Amino acid sequence: MSATSVGRVSREKHGHIMLIGLDRTAKRNAFDLDMLDDLVRALGEYERDDNMRCALVFAHGEHFTAGLDLGNVGDTFRQGWRVPSGAIDPWGTFGGPRLTKPLMVAAQGYCFTIGIELMLAADINLCASNTRFAQMEVQRGVFPFAGATLRLHQIAGWGNAMRWLLTGDEFDAHEAYRLGLVQEVMASEDLLPRAIWMAERVAAQAPLGVRAVLASARQTLDEGEMAAADSLPATAQRLLGTEDAAEGLRAMLERRDGHFKGR
Repeated sequence: MSATSVGRVSREKHGHIMLIGLDRTAKRNAFDLDMLDDLVRALGEYERDDNMRCALVFAHGEHFTAGLDLGNVGDTFRQGWRVPSGAIDPWGTFGGPRLTKPLMVAAQGYCFTIGIELMLAADINLCASNTRFAQMEVQRGVFPFAGATLRLHQIAGWGNAMRWLLTGDEFDAHEAYRLGLVQEVMASEDLLPRAIWMAERVAAQAPLGVRAVLASARQTLDEGEMAAADSLPATAQRLLGTEDAAEGLRAMLERRDGHFKGR
């Protein structure tokens, strides 16, 4: 295990998972430009590291994020913030490349605005029972522009999404679970251990198969079910010829876990 801190985001490699920690605790992890840049650069490092198979974004301190620090980022966003070179755009709304590998989020305390939108763009989300959510942009004279209007109604249904998007009201962890924003709710002290365990479960699977699952599911959203269905045979044929597929068959016959190399 190795840990580094660059700017406002920590990185820690733990086996095949990368722990990415928001670390502006004095400001409740509100996103200023430095933290935005650090996060997307950390995700770029994750994308390029073939040994990393799952990324988990968590937060140091009591709160996941108080949202955007508008006093710091306002002028830049008025002109149009762009993702730095070599970075990943996890939200898919700022013109940068997207991840091809799994992204998980573990939230606690405040999880406001862009934090919710990060979860909506992630693949698996967990939260502590004390988490408070709010997509409060309409209370500030603006609107959510990092993906909430694209994705919340997809998972929660139109009326459920508009209940929170059009009022900016806070909602709790159990409502987030009902909406489908999070997959599990637990005590604060159990959050990070459980999230790491789940990330390790994802990372233990065949990397090429995991990427294919994500690519197929995202193609369905972007291009429609028929286009994604047309791609299935070629992807299956390609994967069936890999070393990992052969290992998966051996593991099944030998009644053991597979040991996959991403080849």
